Amino acid sequence: MDNSPSAAVLRGMKEAGVDLVVSVPCVNLKDLILMVENDPEIIHVPVTREEEGVGVCAGAYMGGKRTAMLMQNSGLGNSINALASLNKLYGIPLLMIMSHRGVEGEPVCAQVPMGELTPDLLKTMDIPVFVPASKQEAEDMIVEAVFTSQEKRSPVAVLLKIGFWRL
Repeated sequence: MDNSPSAAVLRGMKEAGVDLVVSVPCVNLKDLILMVENDPEIIHVPVTREEEGVGVCAGAYMGGKRTAMLMQNSGLGNSINALASLNKLYGIPLLMIMSHRGVEGEPVCAQVPMGELTPDLLKTMDIPVFVPASKQEAEDMIVEAVFTSQEKRSPVAVLLKIGFWRL
């Protein structure tokens, strides 16, 4: 059994019933994206921009799918309007699994400003946030996050800090 952080995230998504995943490229998510791509139970749709992913997930949700988006937190800025004017306005659930760049241990200084702003932006948008500190917490919190997203009819974010990928 694969005990990697990526495998824990995938197990959480599958346990929560996620069956369509969109992804935007990210170095921390690369293994998870490959796992999703090769999973016969999940439809994988690579996208070039986060707001495109929000739209694909909204349409898939309306077609009966339980969706997730794999993205870097720096893409949150690209998707704010779509999240507010589509998901929040019409009560469309969405699990956003974010590689949280720009926090402790970040080697790229350009990632720091958005890394620091991400939690406050999510709070301002009234998007519930989950921050697991271990692989087991990630698996459990993803299930909880999907339940919360469905119950609140809102996007939710699972922030996976740099240290998570080194567990």
